[in-house]
Amino acid sequence: MTSSQPEEPIVIPADRDGVAYLYGHPLLNSLSPPLHAAIYNRLGLNWIQLPLSSVCGTSATYPPPYTRSPPIDTFLASIRANPKFVGSSVTMPWKVSIMPHLDDLTEDARQAGACNTIFIREDAAGQRSYVGTNTDCIGIREALVQNSPNPADFRGKPALVVGGGGTARSAIYVMRKWLGSSKIYIVNRDAAEVQAILDEDNQRNPSADKAPLIAVTDPVVAQTLEAPAAIVSGIPNYPPKTEEEIRSRQALQSLLGSADDQKPKGVILEMCYHPVIWTEIAELASAAGWKVIVGSEALIWQGLEQARLWTGTDVVAVPGLVDMVKEVAAKNIAEREHPSSKSSL
Repeated sequence: MTSSQPEEPIVIPADRDGVAYLYGHPLLNSLSPPLHAAIYNRLGLNWIQLPLSSVCGTSATYPPPYTRSPPIDTFLASIRANPKFVGSSVTMPWKVSIMPHLDDLTEDARQAGACNTIFIREDAAGQRSYVGTNTDCIGIREALVQNSPNPADFRGKPALVVGGGGTARSAIYVMRKWLGSSKIYIVNRDAAEVQAILDEDNQRNPSADKAPLIAVTDPVVAQTLEAPAAIVSGIPNYPPKTEEEIRSRQALQSLLGSADDQKPKGVILEMCYHPVIWTEIAELASAAGWKVIVGSEALIWQGLEQARLWTGTDVVAVPGLVDMVKEVAAKNIAEREHPSSKSSL
């Protein structure tokens, strides 16, 4: 997004020992800063995570409101010069475009084709490298596995991805590496985005025995396909308006089936959790008999992995920390959906 407004300086808080950032836009409803704050407090760290975006546009814009973040070169120059920098979350629209600008990438980032986390790797000589990884993979994996009656049921069954961005790429990687999916359907309004995923996948994974990616655009054809066991939806919660959006929604509904049919129903991870945690897609899936896993579950687990990388502490092993983080997430979501319920958190 371009803007005539001057770039704002990237803040380095003088009263903190460490600073992590949340880089991307829009960020107005992100749960990441309060979740990381809770982790840092539990670990006794005088750290903070700061969002790097500022509001532009008005409440009359659609979808409201827009935010913007600094360009990649400005952001990277700032963190490299910042002695307090400990790591950064990376979100839309930078998850793919930032990858060539980093010093190194983990295998998860390379294979997922998207980077949502930057951490520092220091060699024996004290030389710092800025490494991109993908903790969305961990978040998606743990959300699906820990909230499924029998995760073994995923193996050898189809899976479905809704969307065409970084989340879709991460989900595909998870479905192949950890779920053992037999094939992966992709439903998305933008054919060019799907083709980009297919092209990138062929470059990264030339093997003929990988679970194939299958673009599904026709609702009638979708009805004839073997039902997926796991679904990851990574699109915003806006009602379909264009012809392409409506057709994609119809294809999704065909794959979901109905409560009255005999098709098996699995689990769906609805990654969108704002402005409301129960989305239109969550409602459609639930009505059709699917178990819905809300997106805050994936956010929590990917954030815990980020905290492990940034702090060097196995935060999941800290007694009570995971339950505390889940409680903080639930309270923040409740406050955003019902502002009158705000507590001291």
